[in-house]
Order: sequence, then C-alpha cells, then structure tokens
Amino acid sequence: MLIQILGFAIITFISTFLGGILALKLKDKLHLIMGFAAGVILGVVCFDIFPEIITQINQYGFNSRQIMIALVAGFLIFHILEKTILIHHNHEEEYAQHKHPQVGILSALALAGHSFMDGVGIGLGFQVSQSIGILVAIAVISHDFTDGMNTVSLMLSHKNTEKKTIAFLLLDAVAPFLGAITTLFFTLSPWALTIYLAGFAGFLLYIGASDILPEAHSQNSSPKLIGLTILGALLVFLISYLA
Repeated sequence: MLIQILGFAIITFISTFLGGILALKLKDKLHLIMGFAAGVILGVVCFDIFPEIITQINQYGFNSRQIMIALVAGFLIFHILEKTILIHHNHEEEYAQHKHPQVGILSALALAGHSFMDGVGIGLGFQVSQSIGILVAIAVISHDFTDGMNTVSLMLSHKNTEKKTIAFLLLDAVAPFLGAITTLFFTLSPWALTIYLAGFAGFLLYIGASDILPEAHSQNSSPKLIGLTILGALLVFLISYLA
C-alpha cells in the first residue's frame, strides 16, 4: 500500500506542475485561462466537493445546517481578509486596476492547502480499500492538473513575479505528496473532513465568482471566454463522472 500511495502522489505532483507550466506558457492569454479556471472551480465545487459533503451527511447523519455555516464562513473569511487586510483603501473607480500580490499569494496558499488534502484523500482512500484508493487517486490526478493552472492564474493576475509564481506552483505540486505521507500516521474523522470540505467550498465559490471570473471579463469579454468557462465546468463534470 505504501508504494501505491507514494506512486500516485508522485504522479499528482507531475500533473499539478504540468498544469501550471502550461498556464505560464500561455500567460499572454491569461484572461482565457482565467475564464477556463473559473469554470473548473465551479465544477469542482458542484461535482466534486458538494457530492462528497452530501455523501458524508447521509452516511453519518451530520447536521446539514452546521455544514452550511462552515461553507458560508469559508466564503466570508476570505472576503473579509481580502477587503480589510490585503487591499488598501482605494477609490472605487481605481480598484479594477489596483492589484495586490498578497491576494494571489493567499489564494495560492489556500489552493496548496486543498492540494494537501487531496493527498490526504488518496491515503485515506487506500485505508478503506485498494479499489477506492485508486479511484480517488485518478480523480485527484485529473483535477490537480487544473489546480496547477489555477495557482499560476491567481498569482499572475495579481501581479506576482514569474519566479514567485513558480515557487508557489512547486508548493502546490508537492502538497499532495506530503498529504499522502501524513496518512501513514493518522486518520481524519468524517466530521472534520466534512467541515473542511464545506469551508473550502465557500472559499472556492468566492475566488471563482468574485475574483477570477470578473477579472477574466474585465478587459476582454467574448463568446470564446464564456465558452471556455462552460468547458471548464463540463470537464470537471466528466472527470468526476468517470472517476
């Protein structure tokens, strides 16, 4: 089991890193990548995280209201951080052009945290059974490619340097490997996992709907951009369905 967990974790590292490198190569078309990334984020929330939350609620009888409180808290916490700590006070008309690298860094760190939990998911899946572990690993490897793209998109859109962007891409790529290793030493309770998933879903909804998508359309809105957003959501649906 150890060899399988580490093997899939290494493949996840490669998948995440390749996704980020692709985004770097296409940074002159960043608005298109961001439109696609927004669709991917919506798809991850609706077709990956929400179904898992529902499964946990049905299986263990958790209080759904408490789970939704965690989701709203995740949304509002990032909103508060962005508006009161990371963003200087500006005139409203200046805000669209006034970017802050700290916002991209915070977003990238949160995505790295999610990638860490992806690795935890692989390890916990193998704790249940080999077949479940393999299915979880396939899903993680597939959508972590887009996690790498999302990390690069968020860093570059908030005016971070390419060198710093690559550093955070490496952090995001190595996070699943570290997460998978930790499962050799502990087990995560279903309640803690569900609360985490709900809070992270709220965070993703915020950066997708309030940050990435508006920025993608801020200077060059087009039918192609809208189509890429839809494509991103459909891609995650297909991956989740097949996995």
